[in-house]
Amino acid sequence: MYKAFRSNSMKGEVMSNRNRLWSLLSAATVTCAACAALMPGSSTRLGNIARPQFSLGPAAVASNRSASNAYGLFTCQLGLDPGVNCYDPFQMRHAYGVDQLISAGYDGTGKTIVIVDAFQNPNIAIQLATFDAFYGIPDPNFNQIAPQGLTAFDPSNADMVGWAEEISLDVEWAHAIAPGANILLVLAKSDQDADIYAATKYAVDNHLGDVISQSFGENEACIDPKILAQQHQMFAEATQKRMTLFASSGDDGAGLPTCDNSGLVQAASTPAIDPLVTGVGGTELHATDYSFLLTGGPAAPPGTYEGEIVWNEADLGFGAGGGGFSLLFSEPSYQKSAIPGGKQRGVPDVTYNAAVLHGVLTFLDIPGLPAGFYLFGGTSAGSPQWSAITVIADEKNGADLGFLNQALYHIGSAPPHAAASFHDITVGNNSAFGVSGFSAGPGWDAASGLGSPKAPGLVDLLIQFVAPGDATAAIAQSAAKSNNNGKGHVTPH
Repeated sequence: MYKAFRSNSMKGEVMSNRNRLWSLLSAATVTCAACAALMPGSSTRLGNIARPQFSLGPAAVASNRSASNAYGLFTCQLGLDPGVNCYDPFQMRHAYGVDQLISAGYDGTGKTIVIVDAFQNPNIAIQLATFDAFYGIPDPNFNQIAPQGLTAFDPSNADMVGWAEEISLDVEWAHAIAPGANILLVLAKSDQDADIYAATKYAVDNHLGDVISQSFGENEACIDPKILAQQHQMFAEATQKRMTLFASSGDDGAGLPTCDNSGLVQAASTPAIDPLVTGVGGTELHATDYSFLLTGGPAAPPGTYEGEIVWNEADLGFGAGGGGFSLLFSEPSYQKSAIPGGKQRGVPDVTYNAAVLHGVLTFLDIPGLPAGFYLFGGTSAGSPQWSAITVIADEKNGADLGFLNQALYHIGSAPPHAAASFHDITVGNNSAFGVSGFSAGPGWDAASGLGSPKAPGLVDLLIQFVAPGDATAAIAQSAAKSNNNGKGHVTPH
């Protein structure tokens, strides 16, 4: 087992170097033309492995401007990069209303987000400390464990580098949205199905947290059928323990790699497709920036919500939000009101900002890559942030909510509740890379699910409508059909 933590002395060291970091960022424009080759969620696509569901964008360029509370701003936050926008933690909190919950005293304190990833990021502790110090976010209780043993990091291995980037996104942004929550990173020794399953099972068996975030997946037809059955049973055990499960829905639009890696085929991603998991899709968020600092005119607060469309940057090579229908899982009862006449489980259930060129600012310091802030997108961004909102809801409720899907769809089916809880995404589609997908429309759809969160209203309604019997009913209905095509390898979304 490997365990690491950040001490207060480390945080102090980072704080003392904050101005030095900003001067270094200001002095150099780091380009990342090679990042696509390093990034498993990009046009270099792999199948039969658990893929990280993220897309790495360009490096952020420092400006000479700062926000009112003194953290530095990047040119993509000031309207200086045509076609490119980026968001910091305070903008993202404001866009989805999380800042209102934090201001009311709910920040995830006393709760733990478990993040499952593969391999390792050797510098994740110092990365998180730097990210926190830069934005003035309180130091979290952060730990890592590797139940099967820690795999040595090889900076020449593109797969490992991709997972290290995934870890950076997951950890930094789970903490950014729920700054009071404990963060536990559980590392599988590889991205083989069996190893991902073993690491997740360790977290479930030992009830290591309240919510589990899984920012990876693969074509459901490609997972080993024995492991698929074991995984579903594990999810049932987690659900019985009132652990909430999230997973990213994929970054290839309605397609995923075939089991022989020969191309893309319309498919749904596991584990997001499991009926006991809440699958998270992707949008392109439009929210206000800090350009008023240049114009001097009146402006809405940075991060004020302006609208969203389905994430689809496939024409730019970044990807599109995953979504579609299962071949293995029948339509659960909680989806019957959303998909009248449907026969199969559909994903995503919900959605979140995933656009790269409207991406979240994430600090990287990974061997082999220039250190600095980068724009990140992909449905991987949504799973840890939905997990963060959920531990805030758990804290406000005074107990873990556990299985959410029944309540989510109940809320989504009642217009007044839906309007208070979700931004309904009605524009765009997830057709990408030659695979025909699905269009957004009013209510649930296979491009954007029920929508993105209006966190204050959603949290209150989840507390009102989650019921203990929801989990029992979902477990009883949710067995999968047999699958004989499994190859046993996943990649991050």
